[in-house]
Amino acid sequence: MNNSGKSVVGQLRRWISEGELVPGQRLGEVAVAEQLGVSRTPVRLAFRTLEQEGLLQRAGKRGFQVREFSDTDVRCAVEVRGVLEGLAARRLAEQRLSSELHDQLANWIQKGRELLAKGYLVEDDVADWSELNLGFHGTIVAAAGSDVVGDAIARNNHLPFAAADSIILDTAWLEREYRKLQLAQMQHELVFQALRNGEGARAEMLMREHALIGLRYTEVLEGRSR
Repeated sequence: MNNSGKSVVGQLRRWISEGELVPGQRLGEVAVAEQLGVSRTPVRLAFRTLEQEGLLQRAGKRGFQVREFSDTDVRCAVEVRGVLEGLAARRLAEQRLSSELHDQLANWIQKGRELLAKGYLVEDDVADWSELNLGFHGTIVAAAGSDVVGDAIARNNHLPFAAADSIILDTAWLEREYRKLQLAQMQHELVFQALRNGEGARAEMLMREHALIGLRYTEVLEGRSR
């Protein structure tokens, strides 16, 4: 998916998260395309992506509507991903990193550093972060050597906001989102450090905490505590 398609996905995902699109609301390609100022093609692809993420469901032969889910559903799905990715990280740390795998993870870490190095974000950075974030998480899961863990994560990714790629970045508040990505990058670096050092328990704990970054960051911004 190109940056235009990713932008549409991100915008719709944010609208659903913030309640601008409500459960049961029907969405049409033409109306959404006109609202976002894009062609119907990226909207059509975005609808399919969000269906896979569990945010939309089919309504009739060609339409889609917003699925109903609760905050508890989202939190549980994110926590499950954290547990599964934590297990993958622990297994990987205990196996020790091969030089090839070390270089793959180091590459994703470096891409994150380069993206943040200028001290601010531009809109294209959102899609670039999505790619490198998915690459970092996917590399760890794929290298853990367990189809059971990989399949469980794949199934969990079909639940609302559960996938690693579901982090919401608001292009209208890029300064705030830059701070969110700084925190995410720091967590990536700490996970990589634990993997390099063969620290299985630490890698597992860090990945479980990292899965919650979107939820925790939003709570801090809203001045809420749990």
